[in-house]
Amino acid sequence: MLLIQNAMIHDAVRETPFLGAVLIRGGKIEYVHSGQVIDPQALINSRVSDFSCSPTPDTSPKNADSLEILDAEGLELWPGFVDAHSHLGLFGSGIGYEGSDGNELNDVLTPHLRAVDGFNPFDPAVEKALRGGVTTAAVGPGSANVIGGTFMAVRTFGKRVDSMVLKETIAMKCAFGENPKRVYREKTISSRMTTSAIFRDALFRARDYLKRLEAAEGDTSKAPPFDIRLHSLLPVLRREIPLKAHAHQTNDLFNALRIAREFDLKITLEHVTEGHLIADELAKENVPLAVGPTLGHPTKFELQHKCFETARILTEAGCSVSIITDAPVIPQEMLPFCAGLAIRAGMTPFDALKAITINPARHIGLEDRLGSIEPGKDANLVLSKGSVFELGTKILKVFLEGKIAAENSD
Repeated sequence: MLLIQNAMIHDAVRETPFLGAVLIRGGKIEYVHSGQVIDPQALINSRVSDFSCSPTPDTSPKNADSLEILDAEGLELWPGFVDAHSHLGLFGSGIGYEGSDGNELNDVLTPHLRAVDGFNPFDPAVEKALRGGVTTAAVGPGSANVIGGTFMAVRTFGKRVDSMVLKETIAMKCAFGENPKRVYREKTISSRMTTSAIFRDALFRARDYLKRLEAAEGDTSKAPPFDIRLHSLLPVLRREIPLKAHAHQTNDLFNALRIAREFDLKITLEHVTEGHLIADELAKENVPLAVGPTLGHPTKFELQHKCFETARILTEAGCSVSIITDAPVIPQEMLPFCAGLAIRAGMTPFDALKAITINPARHIGLEDRLGSIEPGKDANLVLSKGSVFELGTKILKVFLEGKIAAENSD
């Protein structure tokens, strides 16, 4: 057991941070206590009303013999940060083609590609992300292809991707706008109409494939010939995973929503660069929005309206907003700083905190485990000296499931 006491806690649930303690057991948050801890033994044995979750008699620890105490007086405690859209570990640091595994550039339709098969845990960017407090990243293919493959949710600590994965398949990447046009302009795609037509064609064929599979009722002699691309789209058609739609311009955002509606698919919108221009319309759609990468110069036409006000405007309109780095576009460890820049553009600190914790956890379907300091959730925590939204703040310790995964000297 570990008791982190006397910290200023930002739990991503209550708007106002509070002085308190967090008790961790078995990698999970067991108690959240509000107030200064005077006697750790008494706290553990108590069943006082200010616990967020009281222990049941058969699971309540009876003594503090195995208890480790970390006094965090003067420090701030945050949920581990979550990035809902990243290519961490797929585009190698300090290397060219040999380490570039985020896009397949020879086929506009690659739904059968999986991020888990390309991730490199030993890329230096992974450790930097962890040291920056990002404990979970949604990682997947880039936006070269109309359909690019599946994203996974992965911890930022470990030697083998199989043991780092929280969920192997969380979404199917697809892309609208400039990127498919640019990559395939000499081959297949020269207009946005073509991108949408290719996407629809794939979904029509996958839907027909699904109907024939269901009609066969398990009889392989009646089933259609196996097609790995169409088969990979079945979880999307069954609404088991959402489309993760790359779209910057307003027309691309609406194209993605239109196609999802036509086929009755779940969808999240990624980047949403011009979202502030249509915030009222996006609020009506009630779909998760991943906003960014915003730090940096607009490098193409569809980024001309990029600004740090977007996250605030969409949040104020009632949208669920996650701030993202799109790493390596912005280094993964800069995620809390990007939230700080959103605060400078008018977003409240509480909304900015939610945009890098509970909102992205919900965006990737893991809000039951991640994104806030609450009993029952994974003990992924960040201990800092000062606000993580400020560039000069030092992150001292990062906990993954209750264990120290990274330490930075004070």
